[in-house]
Amino acid sequence: MANAKKTTMDELLKNNEGLSKRIIAGDTVKGKVLSVKKHEILLDLGPQGVGLVPRKEASFARNLNVGDEVSASVIEAEMDDGYVLLSLRKAVKDKGWDEITTKLESSETIDVVPFDANRGGLLVEYEGIRGFLPVSQLSAEHYPRVGSADKDEILQRLNSLVGKTIKARILDASKKDNKLILSEKEAIKDGLAKRFAELNVGDIVKGVVTGVVDFGVFVNVDGIEGLVHISEISWERVSNPSDYVKVGDQIEAKIIAIDKERLSLSVKQLTEDPWISEVEPLKKGSKVEGTITRITPFGAFVQISPAVEALVHVSELGEGSDVDPEKIFTLNERKEFKVLDIDKEGRKISLSITK
Repeated sequence: MANAKKTTMDELLKNNEGLSKRIIAGDTVKGKVLSVKKHEILLDLGPQGVGLVPRKEASFARNLNVGDEVSASVIEAEMDDGYVLLSLRKAVKDKGWDEITTKLESSETIDVVPFDANRGGLLVEYEGIRGFLPVSQLSAEHYPRVGSADKDEILQRLNSLVGKTIKARILDASKKDNKLILSEKEAIKDGLAKRFAELNVGDIVKGVVTGVVDFGVFVNVDGIEGLVHISEISWERVSNPSDYVKVGDQIEAKIIAIDKERLSLSVKQLTEDPWISEVEPLKKGSKVEGTITRITPFGAFVQISPAVEALVHVSELGEGSDVDPEKIFTLNERKEFKVLDIDKEGRKISLSITK
């Protein structure tokens, strides 16, 4: 023992620095996670004791595991029960940003649950970081296809997604700018590409109506967006697509074109074209009755049967350039006409007013 090295007071203080240092509110401390419970998180702070993260911050610890080392901010150095009251917001957010960066670089699909919505899209939280999923990045199943003026309906559709799990990929992330943008489209695009490859023009498919607008009907076909243009809804002239279908209806349609993002569909082509049978009795030179449906500067359109519409050209209304069809015809009036020509290939019928 005579040769034992003497320990100086400075060395004792240095070796026990953690024991002698008192922590105060505002300090940043490091600790290991002892437990993660629904209402609290406990951290082993070593010589400084045990730190407690309260219930209000429990949501920030969903990505922490027992044994993880984290940094925390001291809120209260010593509570009545002896714990050190801590805040994990910054620590968990830092770890969350690391996780987000990894997912962005790997293009990995993640699950997010929207907690709110506005007309621009969905607000989400992932690993303690709040982000945004724009309307334009929603899948065909979730995209609120409504008229541009129906802003309340857009918000209503988006609100229906709040609380539901959505698969997404991270499009853009910046810790510096506190920006996190996600996309559902990107998360499902690989599966959609495979489904697109299995489809062909002429196929009959089933889908669910996701939107009814002035120019047609949007349909979700197994995750792929399809459009039935207003001209392909019925063989009859369609004025309002909502007279035929509503959101949520299941319909069957024929694929008439395929592009990279959308199917062009037809409902009317699943049935026989009634124009063919209805035009059969018409003969060139014969007389027919019809109802004026449209009046234009170049003539008037006449409905002579449910599926057959014909044109009385302005040149058949009189001589000169000052002939005005609006002075000759009235909408919805019935008149007798003479059939001038029948072009079955071009689906055109020309009429003339009878003398």
